[in-house]
Order: sequence, then structure tokens, then C-alpha cells
Amino acid sequence: MLANKNRLKKKKEIERVFKEGRGFGGNFLFLKIVKNNLGISRFCFVVGKNLSKKATVRNRVRRRISELVRLKLKNIKNGIDAVFIALPGTEKKDFQEIKKTINKLFERAKVLKDEKNNFKNNRRGFEN
Repeated sequence: MLANKNRLKKKKEIERVFKEGRGFGGNFLFLKIVKNNLGISRFCFVVGKNLSKKATVRNRVRRRISELVRLKLKNIKNGIDAVFIALPGTEKKDFQEIKKTINKLFERAKVLKDEKNNFKNNRRGFEN
């Protein structure tokens, strides 16, 4: 689960991302991103009823996206607010397809840290 400090909760902050943020679209995910003046990155996940009427399905999609972001968090630059919007069809995708799309969105948004620095800073010498 994503840490509390990395969650974007307040309605005012989420609206700011929608108004001022840059958008990046994938096949079944959409990412809105804006810089913040904090030393941490925060995320919000929007899964509407247009995806599925069943809350269990929407929650499963939200948990999958949240977990993938949590795993990628150490490779993401600090100081951003981001909102992921799940589009219809996301519920039919498996974990690996969602992972590939999230990685592509992060690359297009240019929010990933430099891979060379990650390699040097990692004690074991390898990265996920």
C-alpha cells in the first residue's frame, strides 16, 4: 500500500492537478501531472463507475495501480503531484499490462530518475 505521505487527498490539491497539470494518455490509463513545492511525490487514483458498477472491481483496479506506483516510487523524481485515471477496459488487463503502461506513462512524463545514478546508489548493483 502506498504510504500516507505519498497520497494526494485534499480536493483542492487534486483539482489543481486537473487544472494545471500536463496530461499523458495510454491505452487504458491517463496520467495528469504537475510539480509541487514539496520534497515528496504524491499520487491519487481515480476509478469511476464508468469502469464498472461493482465496487470490488473498481477497488481491485485501484489497488493494482497503487501497488505498481509504490514499487516504482524510489525511481520517481521528488516534487510532483500526479493523478491516475483508469479508463474503461483497465479491469480486463492483467498486472503486467498495467505495469508496462504505467512505465510508459512515467517515461513520457519524464519523471523517472536517471538510471545511471540509481545503479551507482544501489548497494547490490542492480535495480528492478
